[in-house]
Amino acid sequence: MANSKLQPPRGTRDLLAEEFRRHHRIIKTARRVTALYGFEEWATPVFEDTRVFSRGLGETSDVVSKEMYSFDDRGGESLTLRPEGTAGVCRALVSNGLAQALPRKVFYAGPMFRYERPQAGRYRQFHQIGAEVLGAAEPLADAEAISCGHHILRELGLDAGVVLEVNTLGDAESRAGYRAALIAHFAAHRDALSEDSQRRLERNPLRIIDSKEAQDRALVADAPTIAPFLTAAAQAHWDALRRHLDGFGLPWRENPRIVRGLDYYSHTAFEFITDRLGAQGTVLAGGRYDGLVEEMGGPPTPSVGWAAGVERLALLMEGAGLTPPAPRLVVVVPVSENEQPAALSLLQSLREAGVAAEMAYRGNLKRRMERANKQGARAALILGETEVAQGVAQLRDLDAGTQEEIAWAALPARLAGG
Repeated sequence: MANSKLQPPRGTRDLLAEEFRRHHRIIKTARRVTALYGFEEWATPVFEDTRVFSRGLGETSDVVSKEMYSFDDRGGESLTLRPEGTAGVCRALVSNGLAQALPRKVFYAGPMFRYERPQAGRYRQFHQIGAEVLGAAEPLADAEAISCGHHILRELGLDAGVVLEVNTLGDAESRAGYRAALIAHFAAHRDALSEDSQRRLERNPLRIIDSKEAQDRALVADAPTIAPFLTAAAQAHWDALRRHLDGFGLPWRENPRIVRGLDYYSHTAFEFITDRLGAQGTVLAGGRYDGLVEEMGGPPTPSVGWAAGVERLALLMEGAGLTPPAPRLVVVVPVSENEQPAALSLLQSLREAGVAAEMAYRGNLKRRMERANKQGARAALILGETEVAQGVAQLRDLDAGTQEEIAWAALPARLAGG
């Protein structure tokens, strides 16, 4: 056992080099774009009181019933590694006494945890970006949140490969009538349903529509839609949402089978989907959740938001050849140990001027230059005895192969922006 090779736990992985650069680009882009829409960034704990998720996500959801990493700490408290971000944000709103100063727009990014079968783009530790508009009942908030998500996809260069699908889940009264119709429809075919859907039939029949089992999909295709059961208020919200999406210039299509996987959604549900990831086609999704803050002990707080899987977005970027390049350094190369003090001074002055620079810890001139080429450096600054005495360096452009003498004071401006 002592000699066995240690590996990351099943369903997790290391983010290195190109993969990390893709992740970094996604989060950096989302942070910048959400700020343009007035969102502020919050960070909540990676683990929470288990009740945050059992209340917020609903006991009938797969996340709560099958996928949560829950444990008792040494004090006997039940804690859970967060499986998603929205419930924690709503808990933070209430815990910090912010539910009286609404609306608030919140952006978050970070790791989430679910115990499920690992597959392409899906891991047991994964990462999400998300945006929540807390305390806004207007359909315009729904449309703006969706527009923000689309803007991020566009900035990442992924908008051409995704399609926005939207649906309404109606209000509580709408869903009550729809629920009864679904129970009647699926009860007539109970024996043909999967085991999970048979359990959902009485507790939460809307979840059957979200089933991925082939035997359920055939029955879902013939199931009633919510449209005939919408109240006047729910219909008005749905009509206004679609007008606002058009106003934002967003292409979209209606999909009456979108219900989302968590129990707290109402009215708007939406997904940005793609056919470039095989079965895992959703890359950014969300909807309205008007009862969640109240579940956390706060006042009634209509809210809407979305989340996107960073790993899935990164897969799309990789497939589209959109991996950000590694930063290209300038290397400082002292000819001998005698020039090293001057080289260190020059190295630090470049870094403080905003130029990414490096110096090898050892090696003669030839080996240092070989290393510079191997790591893809863009330029080398060669310092010999004469250069140090004159306060200059030999600037070698490693792409063009040219070389020129340049004063130290002129180097930061010359090398900036590389």
